[in-house]
Amino acid sequence: MALIMIAVIFTMMGIHAETSDCPVDAPKKLMVHYMPWYISKPFSGQWGWHWTMDHYNPDEVKQDGKCKIASHYYPLIGPYDSGDPDALECQVLLMKFAGIDGIIIDWYGIEDFYDYAIINRNTQHIIKYAKKAGLEFAICYEDQTIKRMIEAGYMKHEEAVDHGQTVMQWLQKHYFDSKAYLKVDARPALFVFGPQYFNSSQWEQVFSVLPQRPFFYTLNYLQGGADGAFGWPPMNGAITVPDQWRAYLDDFYVKNSDEAACVGTVFPQFHDIYEEAGVGKSHGFLDAREGGTFEDTLNLALRSDCEVIQIVTWNDYGEGTMIEPTGEFGYRYLEIIQDYKKQKNGPSFPYSATDLRIPIELYQLKKKHQSNQSVMEDLSKCSNHLFSGNLIAAKSLMKPPGE
Repeated sequence: MALIMIAVIFTMMGIHAETSDCPVDAPKKLMVHYMPWYISKPFSGQWGWHWTMDHYNPDEVKQDGKCKIASHYYPLIGPYDSGDPDALECQVLLMKFAGIDGIIIDWYGIEDFYDYAIINRNTQHIIKYAKKAGLEFAICYEDQTIKRMIEAGYMKHEEAVDHGQTVMQWLQKHYFDSKAYLKVDARPALFVFGPQYFNSSQWEQVFSVLPQRPFFYTLNYLQGGADGAFGWPPMNGAITVPDQWRAYLDDFYVKNSDEAACVGTVFPQFHDIYEEAGVGKSHGFLDAREGGTFEDTLNLALRSDCEVIQIVTWNDYGEGTMIEPTGEFGYRYLEIIQDYKKQKNGPSFPYSATDLRIPIELYQLKKKHQSNQSVMEDLSKCSNHLFSGNLIAAKSLMKPPGE
């Protein structure tokens, strides 16, 4: 595996030694960017925009048995609902068994506008499961929401800072003091996808109502008074070749060299559906290279000074950057993470590639037997065993009578 040859790959890529003085085995927190915005008809009674993009109808089933959804890729559990406890349980257990340390949740605030309230509700749901699994979490705030609400007449421009302060106070009350919330330099880490609305002085006003200023991360490079930065696939509207994304990452790690200020950036591929769905121009294409892109970007992040690494993403199907199991890639990306964890932690990391199949098997059993109370009671016990790491006891309950 390429993970065993980190130093060799690092040299072959032409990344200079001065990019990082951090040893490969320095402790890193491996987080994954998570989208809580999916709505499915079987669970919620309708299909949400992120599965349809007002173009595809998931009720239509193709010859291969898959629903028509707004993605080039298909989740192994099928198009799910981000409010479905069975789906959330499955996803968080997959993360736990892969060796992922936590989630960074793409969050749109607290207003009942567009689907923001649903996203906020789903965010609260997955955090409960993340805590149960022993994972950390953090919020990535989309301040573009303010611009959209102003443009729609829902909010006035002069109310924006007050609104931002209200949002921060809500986060403080519900998340920032949680033991499971990601802390950097003893401060809660707050990511913003942008900024796309507030400027530097406005951010300071927004944070002024908090007892402690968050450790503030912005996209790509320090901006808006940020303490640090995180990266994203560098798309150009066409084909982004390896030399281009390697140059982007090289530059990113050089410019954000402080270990706390830098969030390592790992991605598997990029292949959006926007143009085919008729919602806008494509951002371009970045090849998976049979898993090589993910391995290479992970290796670069491990060699960087960053103490936190973000995988982009767990489940953005519209842009095709997901690492959760799919029909196209199987468990490839989770197995790569497992390989790193085994190399890093040795026997103290208890999970195998075979174990990754269990959460999806449990999800499928729950959907199949959801009307059978006796079976569901056993599967609920199975779930509790999985969260506690007792896989032997869990497996003994996963064969309902007659199967």
